[in-house]
Amino acid sequence: MERVEAELFTDGGNNAVVRLPGRRFPGVLIQGDSLAILRGDVAEAVEAFDQGDVAGARESAGPLLADLDALLTRYTDALEAHEIPRPY
Repeated sequence: MERVEAELFTDGGNNAVVRLPGRRFPGVLIQGDSLAILRGDVAEAVEAFDQGDVAGARESAGPLLADLDALLTRYTDALEAHEIPRPY
């Protein structure tokens, strides 16, 4: 394990916008339990698609998209607050 100093652009919480040394742009640190929940939500949508349950897949994917949109908004807000251009 290596210890490094990182720049924190948001409060911690279940996800944080941070920049690691040597990186031009910040990234998003997601706690492991939150990552596992996101993965489970994707798996649920894929399973519904595989079973031909388009309505169920849409029902599963909707909240997942909303969660990812909120995470992306948090990221872009942090970049704007610190006058950092978006990397995309």
